[in-house]
Amino acid sequence: MSFFGKDKDKEEVKEMPVKQTGSLKERLDRINKSRWIRFGIVSALFFGWVAWLGSWWVLVFWFLLFDIYITKFVPWNWWKFSENPVVRMVMGWVDAIMYALVLVYFLFLFVGQNYQIPSSSLEKTLLTGDYLWVNKMVYGPRVPQTPLHFPLAQNTLPGGFDSYIESPQWEYHRLKGVRSVERGDIVVFNFPAGDTVAVNMPNPDYYTLCFTYGREAVWANPSQYGKVKYRPVDRRDAYVKRCIGLPGETLSMKNGTVYINGKALAEPENMQRNYIIETDGTPISEALLDELKISNEARSLGAGQSPYGNELWYAMPLTKSAMKEIKAQPYVKKVRFLDVDESNPMDSLLTYPIGVKKSWTHNDYGPLWIPKKGATLNLTLQKLPYYIRCIKNYEGNEVDVKGGKIYINGKETKTYTFKMDYYWMMGDNRDNSSDSRYWGFVPEDHIIGTPMFVIISFDPDKPLLQSIRWDRIFKSANPDKK
Repeated sequence: MSFFGKDKDKEEVKEMPVKQTGSLKERLDRINKSRWIRFGIVSALFFGWVAWLGSWWVLVFWFLLFDIYITKFVPWNWWKFSENPVVRMVMGWVDAIMYALVLVYFLFLFVGQNYQIPSSSLEKTLLTGDYLWVNKMVYGPRVPQTPLHFPLAQNTLPGGFDSYIESPQWEYHRLKGVRSVERGDIVVFNFPAGDTVAVNMPNPDYYTLCFTYGREAVWANPSQYGKVKYRPVDRRDAYVKRCIGLPGETLSMKNGTVYINGKALAEPENMQRNYIIETDGTPISEALLDELKISNEARSLGAGQSPYGNELWYAMPLTKSAMKEIKAQPYVKKVRFLDVDESNPMDSLLTYPIGVKKSWTHNDYGPLWIPKKGATLNLTLQKLPYYIRCIKNYEGNEVDVKGGKIYINGKETKTYTFKMDYYWMMGDNRDNSSDSRYWGFVPEDHIIGTPMFVIISFDPDKPLLQSIRWDRIFKSANPDKK
């Protein structure tokens, strides 16, 4: 099929001159019934898409379709009439590739897209090596904010070149979807703290990097950290986490348990926590670890000689059922929860907001109110560090503090009304997840979609020919969501 429309048959194409002549009426009289039917179907799809888009000015492009299919004042298929067979062959391939790219572009923008799970932050719900089909129509697809981009790349092409052109930038607009984000949804979104990146250092994020080593050091050492650059919202790296907190709610954590508005939240069935396992010197069998699907990445969290004797110890993330299975082994002497906070004295400074002195840690966090569209916050100097990214980075305001007073866009203020909804995202591999506890709220304009099923899955710990996890193909991407 041609990107510019398929003619009735080869004979008809050969009879048509490169430069068509005649009045509009004469051109219309030459069009056969099948082409009118095809044009009618394409027009109906186009009008439906424009209605969904809600931008009626796009209707002007219908006249372009009318010329492509019907009048042909512009010689779209000029190459088909070339006497040079090389031109016809090359342009035939170009035409087919253009058609495929445009089709993929619209499919990825408005219907869905595949994403890979690169890390274990959601194990065991999703596994490293899973390729997911992400449905963008559930929450409503976003109109592209960076419309000029290569559809098969997120932000970088081979060779380190950008896969997008920053201009033009369109304002955030989401088409009507089936529903909004719900608690318990697994959500794919653009990484909020990925607005600025040091390209050689994907982890930790730029802001944590600057806090740890100093902004001047990061900017002054491009050979080590890479070039520092800004990325538009829809070109930021894609993350996948579980939605824990919704707009307008107050979230807190005590001893690792999440509370929403003061009520303890039920934990996902496959949620993992870190445990210390001590044995009598007998190693945990590889067969048991394989049976429990504990990856090499998880096993490498820690292992060695116990400081208390000849025992062996391990540190690894386990679900409750896996922990009970290991604890039942006769050579296991003790299993205890590993508190991340006790192994990282800097945790209170590294949790969101970074660098603010507070008693909050990885397992004991909050309370923190999650911004809601239209809600007004009484703004104080004490609250500002928790919401300044929302007000400044995500909603585009200028924020200054002068003489102990807060100024937004040059005006002194004691309140702020939010323009967007925000969400709180966390991983099921709770103690090994870089999530909202470290980089804060996820604005609604960063939401991409929700994964529906696993397309295919490869075990990174096994050779390629043995790596396919056949039991995960077409498996639900969120079995906890009923």
